[in-house]
Amino acid sequence: MVKKPYPFHKPFSPLRRLLRRTLSGRHHRHSTAKGPAVPPTEKLQGQTVIVDVEAWLLMSRLSTFPYFMLVAIEAGGFLRGLLLLLTYPLMCLFGHDMRLKAMIMVSFFGLREKEVLRVSKAVLPKLFLEDVAVQGLEAVKKARMVVAVSTVFPRVMVEGFLKEYLGVDTVVGREVMVVAGRYVGVIADDALAAEEMMNKGKHDEGVGLVGVGGKMHHLFSRNCKETYAVSEADKAAWQALPRDKYPKPLVFHDGRLAFAPTFSAAIAMYTYIPFGIFLAIVRSMAYSLLPYRISVPIGALTGMRSRIIAGPPADAMDENKAGGRLYVCNHRTLLDPITVAAGLRKPVTAVTYSVSPVSELMAPIRTARLTRDRDEDRRRMAGLLARGNLVVCPEGTTCREPYLLRFSPLFAELAAEVTPVALETRVDMFYGTSTKPASKVLDPLYFMMNPRPEYRVEFLEPVDTTTVADGEEDGHGRDKSHSIHVANRVQRVLGEALAFDLTEQTRKHKYMMLAGNEGIVKVKANKS
Repeated sequence: MVKKPYPFHKPFSPLRRLLRRTLSGRHHRHSTAKGPAVPPTEKLQGQTVIVDVEAWLLMSRLSTFPYFMLVAIEAGGFLRGLLLLLTYPLMCLFGHDMRLKAMIMVSFFGLREKEVLRVSKAVLPKLFLEDVAVQGLEAVKKARMVVAVSTVFPRVMVEGFLKEYLGVDTVVGREVMVVAGRYVGVIADDALAAEEMMNKGKHDEGVGLVGVGGKMHHLFSRNCKETYAVSEADKAAWQALPRDKYPKPLVFHDGRLAFAPTFSAAIAMYTYIPFGIFLAIVRSMAYSLLPYRISVPIGALTGMRSRIIAGPPADAMDENKAGGRLYVCNHRTLLDPITVAAGLRKPVTAVTYSVSPVSELMAPIRTARLTRDRDEDRRRMAGLLARGNLVVCPEGTTCREPYLLRFSPLFAELAAEVTPVALETRVDMFYGTSTKPASKVLDPLYFMMNPRPEYRVEFLEPVDTTTVADGEEDGHGRDKSHSIHVANRVQRVLGEALAFDLTEQTRKHKYMMLAGNEGIVKVKANKS
């Protein structure tokens, strides 16, 4: 069944004709009272504000192409992205509105509604946040209610970003028709969306923020009690919102592309991909089959950098020491334990929770799967540590941004001291992490495909787990258990070394936000 808005009732026919003319670019001449382009925030305090997203909230430094390319690749795959790239020069011969409709058709046609919604919440917000204007956000942050109107993007592309990160109450935009849970790529009646905006925004009481000469300028000035219009000349002096000023921190995001896929950047990526696959195979074989003293230089020759900022403790190289050393590192990619092993030039064992069996089979180091049963996991880890060096990532999942997730305290019960290892990665084309189960097996390959991937490794001073510093307690003044104290201390040590912010977020928070599940890979039990 096709999802589409209800038709206009007869009383709205005059408004319908006005909206059609407005959204199609055929404006009536109408005078607008002149005033300051950006109103004082006090003037909008407690008001209902109807804001044009592209004119006020975004700097609009990029064309719309990168956003649709992200939808095409992340929701439809690289072949769909290639189709959009090849057809875009032809689309540029069309008018602006027809070009947008063509990009929507190529990007959306046949995609599952749930998958596009996932991309809009997990992938697109990062690119949108990098384009938010400080002045535009300041203008609306004290409003009682904010209705955001996008005349360019389909509502599904901007709604997650606007509501989750900017605190917008209502979002109105182009509606793409859906049949049997899949998009058909056809835009519903634009006039209906505008009517919905005016009804939800209570236009007779609202203050309008629009762009000079934009599609919504005439509509806002005619129906809002007061309208402020910003010109391109005014926006030339505006500034992009710094990361530390985001209304909500961007801790988690998903997707493979680590850059804004502009038209020229997308051409470069697709040209590079065949060579990148070959490069990833060579690097993977070198690290899997050759000793680290040989594989690390080979990786460096191919552009892969591993920077050891501070080496391991002196006694880490003591071959006569009974048992092994426990290394605790933050989690950036699945290659973290391999990088630690390369820095030590010694074999290690890595413990995992939900890594796929294929990834475990391909790993060049020994891995041990945990059960999520605390007593059983403690017994297994203690046994592994008694036999050799053990690497644990107590965050339980990877985090791309400069944040540390909450540490699981189990590691603090295993040894008298632990060695924190601060890890930082840099990629220039592809992220080596994903929350999609079908894609996780390719995570190391995508990291290796980058032209110049980099790992920064710093072995920190060992932390004594038998004592707790004075005054270590939780935010409510209650004493924590000993292991939680130690886990928090190790988290702080790593955070200071990396200049990362500490959070209380966990693996469950990440996967529920990005994938709608708890991120557990179910493995069938072996039948005897």
